[in-house]
Amino acid sequence: MNKEKIIPVALRTIEAETNAVNGLKHFINDDFVKATEKVAGSKGRLVVSGIGKSAIVAQKIVATLNSTGTPSLFMHAADAIHGDLGMIQADDVVMLISKSGDSPEIKVLTPLIRNFGNTLIGMVGNTQSFLALNSDIVLNTTVEQEACPNNLAPTSSTTAQMVMGDALAVCLMELKEFKSADFAKYHPGGTLGKRLYLRVEELASQNAKPRVLPSATLKEVIVEMTEKRLGATAVVNEEEKIEGIITDGDLRRMLEKANSFENLLAKDIMSLRPKTIGADVLAVLALEEMRTNDISQLLVEQDGKYAGIIHLHDLVKEGII
Repeated sequence: MNKEKIIPVALRTIEAETNAVNGLKHFINDDFVKATEKVAGSKGRLVVSGIGKSAIVAQKIVATLNSTGTPSLFMHAADAIHGDLGMIQADDVVMLISKSGDSPEIKVLTPLIRNFGNTLIGMVGNTQSFLALNSDIVLNTTVEQEACPNNLAPTSSTTAQMVMGDALAVCLMELKEFKSADFAKYHPGGTLGKRLYLRVEELASQNAKPRVLPSATLKEVIVEMTEKRLGATAVVNEEEKIEGIITDGDLRRMLEKANSFENLLAKDIMSLRPKTIGADVLAVLALEEMRTNDISQLLVEQDGKYAGIIHLHDLVKEGII
Protein backbone atom coordinates (compact mmCIF):
# COMPACT_ATOMS: atom_id res chain seq x y z
CA MET A 1 0.00 0.00 0.00
CA ASN A 2 1.21 3.50 -0.80
CA LYS A 3 0.30 6.83 0.77
CA GLU A 4 -2.69 7.32 -1.56
CA LYS A 5 -4.21 4.08 -0.29
CA ILE A 6 -3.18 4.15 3.38
CA ILE A 7 -4.67 7.53 4.27
CA PRO A 8 -8.18 6.83 2.92
CA VAL A 9 -8.27 3.50 4.78
CA ALA A 10 -7.27 5.17 8.03
CA LEU A 11 -9.87 7.91 7.56
CA ARG A 12 -12.53 5.34 6.73
CA THR A 13 -11.71 3.45 9.91
CA ILE A 14 -12.00 6.59 12.02
CA GLU A 15 -15.28 7.53 10.37
CA ALA A 16 -16.75 4.05 10.95
CA GLU A 17 -15.82 4.09 14.62
CA THR A 18 -17.06 7.67 15.02
CA ASN A 19 -20.42 6.61 13.60
CA ALA A 20 -20.51 3.68 16.03
CA VAL A 21 -19.93 6.00 18.99
CA ASN A 22 -22.50 8.52 17.77
CA GLY A 23 -25.03 5.73 17.44
CA LEU A 24 -24.79 5.07 21.18
CA LYS A 25 -26.71 8.29 21.83
CA HIS A 26 -29.89 6.46 20.86
CA PHE A 27 -29.20 3.72 23.45
CA ILE A 28 -28.86 5.96 26.51
CA ASN A 29 -32.31 5.04 27.75
CA ASP A 30 -34.22 3.80 30.80
CA ASP A 31 -32.15 0.61 30.89
CA PHE A 32 -28.96 2.67 31.08
CA VAL A 33 -30.44 4.62 33.99
CA LYS A 34 -31.45 1.38 35.72
CA ALA A 35 -27.98 -0.08 35.27
CA THR A 36 -26.32 3.03 36.70
CA GLU A 37 -28.65 3.18 39.69
CA LYS A 38 -28.35 -0.55 40.34
CA VAL A 39 -24.56 -0.45 40.44
CA ALA A 40 -24.51 2.76 42.49
CA GLY A 41 -26.88 1.28 45.06
CA SER A 42 -25.22 -2.12 45.29
CA LYS A 43 -23.58 -3.17 48.55
CA GLY A 44 -21.29 -5.45 46.56
CA ARG A 45 -19.07 -5.03 43.55
CA LEU A 46 -19.61 -4.93 39.81
CA VAL A 47 -18.26 -8.15 38.30
CA VAL A 48 -17.53 -7.64 34.60
CA SER A 49 -17.01 -10.57 32.24
CA GLY A 50 -16.59 -11.32 28.56
CA ILE A 51 -14.86 -13.53 26.04
CA GLY A 52 -12.31 -12.68 23.35
CA LYS A 53 -11.96 -8.97 22.56
CA SER A 54 -14.92 -8.23 24.82
CA ALA A 55 -12.91 -9.66 27.72
CA ILE A 56 -10.16 -7.15 27.04
CA VAL A 57 -12.72 -4.35 27.01
CA ALA A 58 -14.12 -5.71 30.28
CA GLN A 59 -10.68 -5.42 31.90
CA LYS A 60 -10.38 -1.81 30.82
CA ILE A 61 -13.84 -0.96 32.15
CA VAL A 62 -12.98 -2.60 35.49
CA ALA A 63 -9.78 -0.57 35.70
CA THR A 64 -11.69 2.65 35.05
CA LEU A 65 -14.40 1.82 37.58
CA ASN A 66 -11.94 0.90 40.32
CA SER A 67 -9.97 4.11 39.84
CA THR A 68 -13.12 6.22 40.01
CA GLY A 69 -14.67 4.79 43.15
CA THR A 70 -16.79 1.85 41.97
CA PRO A 71 -15.41 -1.46 43.35
CA SER A 72 -15.18 -3.88 40.42
CA LEU A 73 -13.43 -7.03 39.33
CA PHE A 74 -12.85 -8.85 36.07
CA MET A 75 -13.92 -12.46 35.54
CA HIS A 76 -13.05 -14.17 32.26
CA ALA A 77 -16.11 -15.93 30.85
CA ALA A 78 -14.19 -19.10 29.97
CA ASP A 79 -12.59 -19.33 33.42
CA ALA A 80 -15.90 -18.59 35.10
CA ILE A 81 -17.42 -21.87 34.00
CA HIS A 82 -14.34 -23.72 35.25
CA GLY A 83 -14.29 -22.50 38.83
CA ASP A 84 -14.03 -18.70 38.85
CA LEU A 85 -17.76 -18.30 39.51
CA GLY A 86 -16.74 -18.39 43.15
CA MET A 87 -15.65 -14.77 42.68
CA ILE A 88 -19.29 -13.69 42.61
CA GLN A 89 -20.78 -12.79 45.99
CA ALA A 90 -24.45 -12.42 46.91
CA ASP A 91 -24.53 -8.61 46.74
CA ASP A 92 -22.58 -8.29 43.50
CA VAL A 93 -24.00 -7.03 40.22
CA VAL A 94 -22.72 -8.89 37.15
CA MET A 95 -22.22 -7.40 33.68
CA LEU A 96 -21.55 -9.66 30.70
CA ILE A 97 -20.13 -8.03 27.56
CA SER A 98 -20.63 -9.64 24.17
CA LYS A 99 -21.12 -8.40 20.63
CA SER A 100 -23.23 -11.34 19.47
CA GLY A 101 -24.69 -12.36 22.82
CA ASP A 102 -24.74 -15.93 21.52
CA SER A 103 -21.20 -17.21 21.99
CA PRO A 104 -21.02 -20.67 23.67
CA GLU A 105 -19.38 -19.42 26.87
CA ILE A 106 -21.96 -16.66 27.27
CA LYS A 107 -24.81 -19.12 26.77
CA VAL A 108 -23.42 -21.34 29.51
CA LEU A 109 -22.60 -18.51 31.89
CA THR A 110 -25.83 -16.51 31.64
CA PRO A 111 -28.20 -19.04 33.27
CA LEU A 112 -25.64 -19.83 35.96
CA ILE A 113 -25.53 -16.21 37.04
CA ARG A 114 -29.32 -15.98 36.96
CA ASN A 115 -29.50 -19.04 39.21
CA PHE A 116 -27.27 -17.24 41.71
CA GLY A 117 -29.88 -14.49 41.94
CA ASN A 118 -27.49 -11.65 41.04
CA THR A 119 -28.71 -8.78 38.86
CA LEU A 120 -27.41 -9.41 35.35
CA ILE A 121 -26.57 -6.53 33.02
CA GLY A 122 -25.98 -7.53 29.40
CA MET A 123 -23.85 -5.16 27.31
CA VAL A 124 -24.65 -6.61 23.93
CA GLY A 125 -24.69 -5.77 20.24
CA ASN A 126 -27.72 -7.92 19.38
CA THR A 127 -30.92 -7.22 21.30
CA GLN A 128 -32.47 -10.49 20.12
CA SER A 129 -29.59 -12.62 21.36
CA PHE A 130 -29.62 -15.17 24.18
CA LEU A 131 -27.78 -12.76 26.48
CA ALA A 132 -30.11 -9.84 25.77
CA LEU A 133 -33.26 -11.91 26.28
CA ASN A 134 -31.99 -13.34 29.57
CA SER A 135 -30.55 -10.20 31.14
CA ASP A 136 -32.30 -8.09 33.75
CA ILE A 137 -30.95 -4.91 32.14
CA VAL A 138 -29.64 -4.46 28.59
CA LEU A 139 -27.03 -1.92 27.52
CA ASN A 140 -27.34 -1.79 23.76
CA THR A 141 -24.03 -1.42 21.88
CA THR A 142 -25.25 -2.39 18.41
CA VAL A 143 -23.13 -1.11 15.52
CA GLU A 144 -24.07 -1.07 11.86
CA GLN A 145 -20.64 -1.90 10.52
CA GLU A 146 -17.24 -2.93 11.81
CA ALA A 147 -14.34 -0.79 10.62
CA CYS A 148 -12.77 -4.03 9.41
CA PRO A 149 -13.16 -4.19 5.58
CA ASN A 150 -14.53 -7.72 5.91
CA ASN A 151 -16.92 -6.65 8.69
CA LEU A 152 -15.42 -9.37 10.87
CA ALA A 153 -12.69 -8.17 13.23
CA PRO A 154 -14.12 -6.44 16.32
CA THR A 155 -13.27 -2.76 15.81
CA SER A 156 -16.29 -0.47 15.85
CA SER A 157 -18.08 -2.83 18.23
CA THR A 158 -15.30 -2.86 20.83
CA THR A 159 -15.00 0.92 20.58
CA ALA A 160 -18.74 1.19 21.30
CA GLN A 161 -18.39 -1.14 24.29
CA MET A 162 -15.52 0.91 25.65
CA VAL A 163 -17.41 4.18 25.33
CA MET A 164 -20.53 2.72 26.92
CA GLY A 165 -18.38 1.57 29.83
CA ASP A 166 -16.90 5.05 30.17
CA ALA A 167 -20.37 6.59 30.14
CA LEU A 168 -21.39 4.23 32.95
CA ALA A 169 -18.25 5.01 34.98
CA VAL A 170 -18.65 8.78 34.65
CA CYS A 171 -22.33 8.65 35.61
CA LEU A 172 -21.40 6.61 38.68
CA MET A 173 -18.77 9.21 39.58
CA GLU A 174 -21.40 11.92 39.44
CA LEU A 175 -23.88 9.91 41.50
CA LYS A 176 -21.28 9.21 44.15
CA GLU A 177 -19.96 12.80 44.05
CA PHE A 178 -16.48 11.46 43.41
CA LYS A 179 -14.04 14.37 43.77
CA SER A 180 -10.43 15.03 42.80
CA ALA A 181 -9.33 14.31 46.38
CA ASP A 182 -10.97 10.87 46.14
CA PHE A 183 -9.18 10.27 42.84
CA ALA A 184 -5.85 11.04 44.49
CA LYS A 185 -6.46 8.33 47.11
CA TYR A 186 -6.58 5.70 44.37
CA HIS A 187 -3.60 7.12 42.43
CA PRO A 188 -1.03 7.96 45.10
CA GLY A 189 1.93 6.80 43.03
CA GLY A 190 0.96 8.30 39.70
CA THR A 191 1.54 11.76 38.30
CA LEU A 192 -2.15 12.61 38.51
CA GLY A 193 -2.29 11.65 42.14
CA LYS A 194 0.84 13.61 42.96
CA ARG A 195 -0.69 16.73 41.46
CA LEU A 196 -3.59 16.29 43.86
CA TYR A 197 -1.83 15.47 47.12
CA LEU A 198 1.92 16.22 47.02
CA ARG A 199 2.71 19.28 49.13
CA VAL A 200 5.59 21.76 49.08
CA GLU A 201 7.01 20.66 52.45
CA GLU A 202 7.45 17.08 51.20
CA LEU A 203 9.77 18.31 48.44
CA ALA A 204 11.51 21.11 50.31
CA SER A 205 12.39 18.77 53.18
CA GLN A 206 14.46 16.67 50.77
CA ASN A 207 16.65 19.63 49.83
CA ALA A 208 19.44 21.41 51.64
CA LYS A 209 18.41 24.59 53.44
CA PRO A 210 20.80 27.36 52.37
CA ARG A 211 20.64 30.52 54.46
CA VAL A 212 22.87 33.39 55.47
CA LEU A 213 22.47 36.40 57.73
CA PRO A 214 22.20 39.89 56.18
CA SER A 215 25.67 40.56 57.60
CA ALA A 216 27.29 37.60 55.80
CA THR A 217 30.28 38.42 53.60
CA LEU A 218 30.33 37.81 49.86
CA LYS A 219 32.65 34.84 50.43
CA GLU A 220 30.22 33.33 52.96
CA VAL A 221 27.35 33.77 50.52
CA ILE A 222 29.23 32.05 47.68
CA VAL A 223 30.37 29.19 49.95
CA GLU A 224 26.81 28.60 51.19
CA MET A 225 25.37 28.57 47.67
CA THR A 226 28.14 26.30 46.42
CA GLU A 227 27.76 23.79 49.25
CA LYS A 228 23.95 23.61 49.11
CA ARG A 229 23.85 23.51 45.29
CA LEU A 230 20.40 25.00 44.77
CA GLY A 231 21.44 28.09 42.86
CA ALA A 232 20.20 30.38 45.62
CA THR A 233 20.25 31.11 49.32
CA ALA A 234 17.75 32.72 51.62
CA VAL A 235 18.80 35.74 53.66
CA VAL A 236 17.25 35.47 57.12
CA ASN A 237 17.50 37.32 60.41
CA GLU A 238 18.29 35.84 63.79
CA GLU A 239 14.64 34.75 64.19
CA GLU A 240 14.72 32.84 60.87
CA LYS A 241 12.40 35.33 59.20
CA ILE A 242 13.04 35.84 55.50
CA GLU A 243 14.53 39.20 54.52
CA GLY A 244 15.63 38.45 50.98
CA ILE A 245 17.10 35.98 48.50
CA ILE A 246 20.38 35.80 46.61
CA THR A 247 20.43 33.81 43.38
CA ASP A 248 23.11 33.02 40.82
CA GLY A 249 21.60 35.82 38.75
CA ASP A 250 22.00 38.30 41.60
CA LEU A 251 25.69 37.40 41.86
CA ARG A 252 26.24 37.88 38.12
CA ARG A 253 24.50 41.26 38.18
CA MET A 254 26.58 42.28 41.18
CA LEU A 255 29.80 41.37 39.35
CA GLU A 256 28.75 43.52 36.40
CA LYS A 257 27.94 46.59 38.53
CA ALA A 258 30.35 46.60 41.48
CA ASN A 259 33.86 48.05 41.25
CA SER A 260 34.96 46.55 44.55
CA PHE A 261 33.80 43.37 46.27
CA GLU A 262 35.75 43.46 49.51
CA ASN A 263 33.12 45.12 51.66
CA LEU A 264 29.97 43.70 50.08
CA LEU A 265 27.56 41.94 52.43
CA ALA A 266 24.54 39.74 51.80
CA LYS A 267 22.17 42.64 52.49
CA ASP A 268 23.86 44.62 49.66
CA ILE A 269 23.33 41.88 47.10
CA MET A 270 19.99 40.31 48.04
CA SER A 271 16.70 40.84 46.25
CA LEU A 272 14.05 42.16 48.59
CA ARG A 273 10.52 40.76 48.85
CA PRO A 274 11.34 37.35 47.33
CA LYS A 275 8.55 35.06 46.16
CA THR A 276 7.58 32.66 48.92
CA ILE A 277 5.09 29.84 49.35
CA GLY A 278 3.58 28.07 52.34
CA ALA A 279 4.88 24.65 53.30
CA ASP A 280 1.38 23.13 53.27
CA VAL A 281 0.52 24.35 49.76
CA LEU A 282 0.11 21.79 46.95
CA ALA A 283 3.28 21.37 44.89
CA VAL A 284 1.35 21.94 41.67
CA LEU A 285 0.50 25.46 42.89
CA ALA A 286 4.21 26.07 43.43
CA LEU A 287 4.70 25.21 39.77
CA GLU A 288 2.04 27.72 38.74
CA GLU A 289 3.74 30.39 40.88
CA MET A 290 7.12 29.69 39.26
CA ARG A 291 5.66 29.85 35.78
CA THR A 292 3.76 33.06 36.49
CA ASN A 293 6.87 34.81 37.81
CA ASP A 294 9.36 33.12 35.44
CA ILE A 295 11.55 31.86 38.29
CA SER A 296 13.04 28.47 39.10
CA GLN A 297 12.79 28.39 42.89
CA LEU A 298 10.59 29.57 45.75
CA LEU A 299 11.47 30.14 49.39
CA VAL A 300 9.25 28.07 51.67
CA GLU A 301 7.70 29.49 54.81
CA GLN A 302 6.15 27.70 57.76
CA ASP A 303 4.65 29.57 60.72
CA GLY A 304 6.19 32.77 59.39
CA LYS A 305 9.72 31.37 59.35
CA TYR A 306 12.09 30.14 56.66
CA ALA A 307 11.58 26.41 56.02
CA GLY A 308 13.64 25.70 52.90
CA ILE A 309 13.60 25.97 49.12
CA ILE A 310 11.53 24.22 46.48
CA HIS A 311 13.15 24.13 43.05
CA LEU A 312 11.75 23.56 39.58
CA HIS A 313 13.94 20.45 39.36
CA ASP A 314 12.03 18.95 42.30
CA LEU A 315 8.79 19.21 40.35
CA VAL A 316 10.38 17.71 37.25
CA LYS A 317 11.78 14.81 39.29
CA GLU A 318 8.37 14.02 40.80
CA GLY A 319 6.66 14.13 37.40
CA ILE A 320 4.50 17.15 38.25
CA ILE A 321 5.66 18.73 34.98
